[in-house]
Amino acid sequence: MVNDAEFKTDDLIIYGASGVCLVKDICVPDINWIDTTKKYYKLEQVYNKGNIIYSPVDNSKTVMRKILSKEETEELIMQIPSIKTFWVDDRKMREEECKKALSTYNCYELVRIIKTLYLGKEAQVRQKKAVSQVDTRYLNMAADLLHGELAFPLEMPKEQVEGYIIEQVRRLESE
Repeated sequence: MVNDAEFKTDDLIIYGASGVCLVKDICVPDINWIDTTKKYYKLEQVYNKGNIIYSPVDNSKTVMRKILSKEETEELIMQIPSIKTFWVDDRKMREEECKKALSTYNCYELVRIIKTLYLGKEAQVRQKKAVSQVDTRYLNMAADLLHGELAFPLEMPKEQVEGYIIEQVRRLESE
């Protein structure tokens, strides 16, 4: 697991499936179950206020990275029309692809999941086929993580990110 260099207090980071977290402190916490020979990041989940996570500074098990910058976000959005999907008809294989992509917590991979499952869902609806609950779950997880992260560099509420991205992609595709 590759993690960014050390973070500073007040940095916004991605902490695996917990999503966007604020680095509240770098300390040796006075908690019984924590190894007091190590330094820890004291992280607060941004979308779950009050939920505190202590993670060793040298944690190599959980993806930790700074959130994307405004420039990186704009570049990602510009790439969306050309991002390849990975639709696989076999549901189990598709689920494995989604799991693998989701575990990276990489925005590009999150977009691939969203784009793949959204287009697949549209095709299934047109063919009057049932939409898989597993596909819907992965679509929602990927969208929640992506929109939560991009809300900060885009300086907008998380709930507005999807609409903004759709608007930008439509504009790009019409050029």
